[in-house]
Amino acid sequence: MIVQDYLTEIKAKLMTCSIIDQICILKERALSDQGYFRARLNLTNGDFLEVAEFFKIKGDKCVTETYRYQWMNSTQTQLRKRWDNVEHFPNLSNFPHHVHIVEESNVYSSLCMNIVEIIDLISQEIK
Repeated sequence: MIVQDYLTEIKAKLMTCSIIDQICILKERALSDQGYFRARLNLTNGDFLEVAEFFKIKGDKCVTETYRYQWMNSTQTQLRKRWDNVEHFPNLSNFPHHVHIVEESNVYSSLCMNIVEIIDLISQEIK
């Protein structure tokens, strides 16, 4: 099953990534043609990361439909970055995928990423 394979890939990435200190899986759902994964992660530098992704099967792979990855400081009071494609701001219709940097209103266009890709990106930024 493709959905379960993708969820296994996500969990393997979280368990083997050197920047992740603690993992709390909040929700995981696998259906035949779609899935959802949400977790809270404590990083080795003390930061906090929450990941949530809904994906669907297209052909023979999982494609991210909606996502929200929020990276914050250890007290969860200072936003480092948040990637999402949820329409919170009507003026962002030209940016279907966006990243908020340091402040909610500091928004830039971004690429669509999945959880595995976001972990790789944050790993590069922390090192």
